[in-house]
Amino acid sequence: MDESVAFAGALEQARLVRNGEVTPTELVQLYLERIERLDPKLNAYRVVFAERALAEAKEVERRIAAGEGQSMPLGGVPIAIKDCEDVEGEVTAFGSAAFDRPAPADSEHVRRLRQAGAIVLGKTNVPELMIYGFTESAAFGVTRNPWDTNRSPGGSSGGSAAALAAGLCAAASASDGAGSIRIPAAFAGVFGLKPQRDRVPLAPARDNWHGLTVLGALTRTVRDTALWLDVAAAPAAGHSFMDAVLARPTPLRIAYSTKAPLIMAPPKVSDEVAGAVESTAELLRELGHRVERCDPDWGAIGINLAPRYLNGIARSARSAPHPERLEKRTRGLVRLGRLQGGPLLRRSRRQEPRDARRMLRIFNDFDVLITPVTGEPPIEVGRWAGKGAVRTLLGMTRTFPFCAPWNHLGVPAASVPAGFTPTGLPLAVQLVGRRDDEGTLLRLAAQLEEARPWNDRRPPVS
Repeated sequence: MDESVAFAGALEQARLVRNGEVTPTELVQLYLERIERLDPKLNAYRVVFAERALAEAKEVERRIAAGEGQSMPLGGVPIAIKDCEDVEGEVTAFGSAAFDRPAPADSEHVRRLRQAGAIVLGKTNVPELMIYGFTESAAFGVTRNPWDTNRSPGGSSGGSAAALAAGLCAAASASDGAGSIRIPAAFAGVFGLKPQRDRVPLAPARDNWHGLTVLGALTRTVRDTALWLDVAAAPAAGHSFMDAVLARPTPLRIAYSTKAPLIMAPPKVSDEVAGAVESTAELLRELGHRVERCDPDWGAIGINLAPRYLNGIARSARSAPHPERLEKRTRGLVRLGRLQGGPLLRRSRRQEPRDARRMLRIFNDFDVLITPVTGEPPIEVGRWAGKGAVRTLLGMTRTFPFCAPWNHLGVPAASVPAGFTPTGLPLAVQLVGRRDDEGTLLRLAAQLEEARPWNDRRPPVS
């Protein structure tokens, strides 16, 4: 089989299966061979389910033969699952040696994907407890960026991003509590949408990081994400995300800004990142949109969201069967998080609607806001290796200041590829939209994808 099929994306692979041009077993075999050959250079997967995936492929083929093909929009598509989601019979390790108990059942998100015909290849690496914007853990090693293996694919969905970018799956699940979909998407040159809060069910979890965390996907194309959301989103969505993407684009009012909020340390924005925002703004003008520079009113957003993030870490640690096995840096953040409970946490939750009224005022005049995703291009592996909790936390807030505020407010935001640096590293911009308006973001991202395609370029490790 032509290896270019590995980069076809979920929507196209599902079409190929429906038309009988390729079988699910052939797709799984293709990816398993590529994983065996390429993943030792990346460490994207924590565990690969080779035999199980082949058995699932046979079951999908049986369902197709039984006439169920039209009810499986992801029929035969091999995907990866981030190792913070439950897969029946497998350990959900959360990037840590502190967890060792197999999950009794699939998470609701994984169940819906399987029901739609997706085939699970394996689970992708994450940093411990999904805390960090880089994917490096004592338990499972360093995950590397296929564009430059001395660089990080970001975090916490770094394994999913690296696997997708290198052509080791057709799409991958992801989660985002402070940028964990968007940062890896930006660093790996793929598309990532943080959906509206509560769009994708978290079950069996009830609440992750006090409302900050949502589930979603990393995909090769915008349409792939729309397809994924149509499968995974709660029925309350009430509409088709694919229909939103395919709708005729209309001129939008778009604001853009490179002014970063102060979270816990003074932020920095590189010239390359600022240039990507400026070039995207100019492209959108050429496409007929009204584009103006306008800065959000960030206020004291860092003070208000920090207790949710830090106490969320402490809450995650409480669920560990073996907390003594947590990394030293993680234990330091857990101690900080315990101090953020009680009145500080309650105040943080009360501030959300007040922050929303201030920050979302920008959408009285604009339909979409464009900002950087990260303050700089993909960072080097090991930047914070050996650093303590506070130094790592301050370093991350300087480097990744643009994502977490939108988790605090629960609104949708997407990372869209925006070219490359002179040395070949991916660049990206963030699109932020109104509440419950993923459709506008998807439609605008699809327009950018058509005008400035990204899926035709392959990383060196692919």
